[in-house]
Amino acid sequence: MKPFRRLSLRRPGALAAASAALVAAALATTPAHAQQETKVAIGMSGWTGFAPLTLAKEAGIFKKNGLDVTIKKIPQASRHLAIASGDIQCAATTVETWVVWNANGVATKQLFQLDKSFGADGMAVRGDIKSFADLKGKTIAASAPGTAPYFTMAWMLKKNGLSLKDVKVVNMEPGPAAQAFVAGQSGLDAAMTYEPFLSTVRDKPEAGRIIATTLDYPMVMDTFGCTPQFIAGNERAVKALADSYFEALEMIKADPAKANAIMGADVKQSAEAFAKSSSYLRWQDRAANQRFFAGEWQQFTKEATDLLLELGIIKQAPDLNSIIDTRFLK
Repeated sequence: MKPFRRLSLRRPGALAAASAALVAAALATTPAHAQQETKVAIGMSGWTGFAPLTLAKEAGIFKKNGLDVTIKKIPQASRHLAIASGDIQCAATTVETWVVWNANGVATKQLFQLDKSFGADGMAVRGDIKSFADLKGKTIAASAPGTAPYFTMAWMLKKNGLSLKDVKVVNMEPGPAAQAFVAGQSGLDAAMTYEPFLSTVRDKPEAGRIIATTLDYPMVMDTFGCTPQFIAGNERAVKALADSYFEALEMIKADPAKANAIMGADVKQSAEAFAKSSSYLRWQDRAANQRFFAGEWQQFTKEATDLLLELGIIKQAPDLNSIIDTRFLK
């Protein structure tokens, strides 16, 4: 029998090296979910396009990838306040909203694209409104300045020769706006909303019609981002966030019934109803992300920034190159 070989106490480095090797070996064979999980709080809404993030949490994808994720439903108009206070570290919102946040001192970076709206955002109008020109002097429900519905409304009006000065805007969130519109309340002539609430209007044609959606004006695109501090201190976790999102998209393809049931439950929809809502948008996989940030993001963000300046929502444009970080798309 070979004698047991002891580590010499005259070589303390040998003992430390051996201990480190044992720890490294243990970690290498320990599943990610059993290792220390990185805590991260994500701010978002019930918008259909964000649902794969909910799926990643509820299906255990985030946990499998070493993340302890808390999802907080926060209206877009106040989501940046939650970031500034440290209540959340990451968020999901539209591309132009990140411009607004950074221009107003809430430093954030976009990491990956979530979705593109293909008819999931739209303006509902009463039956007597036949064109955008008929909206002059009318009342439109939309979220507060700095939000996607408000910006989409301004974009649509501008493309049709009108401005916000030509209409009266009543600030209402997308859900209440759609409900008030179909109920005929509040003297609304039109309402800006999105899925799943836009389907409320689709299902009540007697209340009015949808005059335009993002099929007509393809300008609603959502991205996921975090604070620079969180990114710098948690690069492995940030990569896991991106990977988890793309894994959720794979699950949707592999088991749509189960995935739609999970995502639909979060917004009180059946799997079938959720599938219908999500048909009006396109979630963006890794390849689509790489194409998007190779030129399309830059072009849209420049045009969006010009409109935000024109509307007075921002006073000065931020350095656009500093508000994205695409390292984690590989």
